[in-house]
Amino acid sequence: MRGYACALAIVLGLFSVSFTDPNPKGEYLQKGYYIVVAAYRMGQEKYMEAYVSKLNNAGLHTKFGYDLGRKFYYIYLDYYTDFDESIEQMLKTRKDGGFTDAWVRIMKEGYTPPVTEQIQGSTELKQEFVQAPIVDEVRIDVGKDEVFSNKVEVKVDVAKRDEASSKEVPLLKDAEVLFYIYNPTNSEPIDGEVEIVDGDVARLIKTVKAHEGTTLPDPKNKSGKLSLIGTSFGFRKVQHDLVVTDITKESMPEYIEWRDNHYVIKFDLSRLHKGDIETLYNVYFFNDAAVMLPESKYELLRLLEFMNSNERYKIVLHGHTNGNARGKIVTMGPSKNFFELSVDVEEGSGSAKDLSYQRALIIKEWLVAQQIAEDRIDIKAWGGSRMIHDKNSNNARRNVRVEVEVVED
Repeated sequence: MRGYACALAIVLGLFSVSFTDPNPKGEYLQKGYYIVVAAYRMGQEKYMEAYVSKLNNAGLHTKFGYDLGRKFYYIYLDYYTDFDESIEQMLKTRKDGGFTDAWVRIMKEGYTPPVTEQIQGSTELKQEFVQAPIVDEVRIDVGKDEVFSNKVEVKVDVAKRDEASSKEVPLLKDAEVLFYIYNPTNSEPIDGEVEIVDGDVARLIKTVKAHEGTTLPDPKNKSGKLSLIGTSFGFRKVQHDLVVTDITKESMPEYIEWRDNHYVIKFDLSRLHKGDIETLYNVYFFNDAAVMLPESKYELLRLLEFMNSNERYKIVLHGHTNGNARGKIVTMGPSKNFFELSVDVEEGSGSAKDLSYQRALIIKEWLVAQQIAEDRIDIKAWGGSRMIHDKNSNNARRNVRVEVEVVED
């Protein structure tokens, strides 16, 4: 950046440039992503410099730069060329650095200084002296014979700028989309999924992992509506309803942003509270058994993370089965293998209610084995008395479930 500032100083010494923007202190912000902790307007330089001095005296290495587009000075801790890395570092700054309101300033363009070259003892301008198109498209025409003159023409063509902008930013339906799920209490991103649902008939079209690029499907319904449901275990779901053909960069709801070359759809999920119930749909059991399948580990870890996030949480595990028939019940043996039908499993028989109890119990025992206090977890068995689908339907498997009810927070 110092090179840019030096080049700028040289050129300003050669020209009397008729910019409408005043000449700010310091450097112009270049293209990239800045971890910003404060912003100041032109005229507040002494306050800005005092704050920078205070931060640097405290052992930080802060800098400031001027944004020609927004006409602000920004005090920043660091600079990145990768968006994801900047978000990660910003969150660390909020959490560990004491700057709870830090944010990322995205500079899509920056200040482009001139490049000069020595030719036969004279300095010739090899690149136009331009202010990059942050707010308006600016073109500065400098003739070869005008290098040392004061005649610098600045032309702003807003119509061309707007036309170019509309070409660069596609409609939501045609663009790449990233689903960003985060916890609004600390702004940290969280793992989760987004269910994409037909808005007319409530039919699930597909499920997409958060923080991965995708495109929105055509719902092929009359209204064109999609429902986007952000989910993450331990958090309340958030639903956005939209018509994909109606959304452009100029008509975005507050939960959508355009960043670089894709739309970001945000879901701010808050933690479950007392009275909330979440279903462990991704915890599976062997047939007729209170032993979990190995693929259950992922959601169990999410439940563990939830319990560890607040030591005041107390829960009730509600066990459910598909129907009320009696039958064989296989339970975990003394080896405490939660995820395998080991040689020491114990076989017996009982009611559907007994099976639902044992399935909730093994989840409790797994949590206790992970150092969660036993008195924070109660169990209630329902058998098949609260099925959500017909026991002979294609969705009957979803009747076999354990629900988590938050009873204290």
